[in-house]
Amino acid sequence: MHPAQPGALAIFVDYDGTITNVDTFDLLVRSSAGDGPWDAIEADIANGTCTLRRALERQAALIHMPPEEAFALVEREAHIDPSFLAFVDAAKAAGSEVTVVSSGLRQMIEPRLHRLGVQVPIVANDVTFDPAGWRLSFVDESDNGHDKAARVRAAHKAGKPTVYIGDGISDFEAALAADTRFAKKGRALERHCNERGIACTSFTTFDEVGRAMFGATLFSRPGPSSLDRASVSQ
Repeated sequence: MHPAQPGALAIFVDYDGTITNVDTFDLLVRSSAGDGPWDAIEADIANGTCTLRRALERQAALIHMPPEEAFALVEREAHIDPSFLAFVDAAKAAGSEVTVVSSGLRQMIEPRLHRLGVQVPIVANDVTFDPAGWRLSFVDESDNGHDKAARVRAAHKAGKPTVYIGDGISDFEAALAADTRFAKKGRALERHCNERGIACTSFTTFDEVGRAMFGATLFSRPGPSSLDRASVSQ
C-alpha cells in the first residue's frame, strides 16, 4: 500500500484483540464462567446456529462481577498496543480519519483510550452491569449487533478510500467491504482472508501498520495507566 495522501483515508479499527493483545470480552467471560460456556457459544457461532448478536447476549449474561473487579482484571490482562496512539497521530497528520468500531463494550473501551490520549470516535455496544448477569444494548438491529460493514460502505459511498484493521469474526464483513485490509497475525480474520484468496496485510503491532500506510516509523509514547477507575461510576 502506498503512503496515504492528506485526507485520503477513512480508517476503521476494531478494538478487542486488535488494539489490545487479547479479546477483553473473552477474558471477562472465561474469568466469570470458565472455558466451557465460552467455547460452547463460539462453536454455535462457527456452525451457524447462533448469530453474533445472540452469542454476545449469552456471553454477557455469564458475567456477574462488579465493574470495579472487571476494570481491574482488564487492566492487568488486556494490554493496549503501545504504538496505537502514535498510529492515530500519524493518521491525523496525514489528514485521515480513524474510527474505533467494536462489538465489545463502550464502557470498557472509552476510558482506557481517553486516558492514553486517544481522541477518536468510538462506536461500540453499551452494557448494564447487572449482578444477575450483564446486559447489552446494541449499536443497531443487525445480526452482529453492530454492523461495522455498513460504516465502511457509507464512507466508501462518500468517496473516501477505506481501510479496515481487525482480527476476528465480527470483522469479516467489514474487512471485505474495505478497499484495504489489515489482519492481526495468527487470528481468525487473517485465516478467513487467506482461505478465500482475499488480499490482506498481516500485522503484529500498529507500528507495522503505520509504516505500511504512512511510510514512517512510529514510536510509542508513555501514557498514564489505562485503567480509568472513575469510569466505574458512569
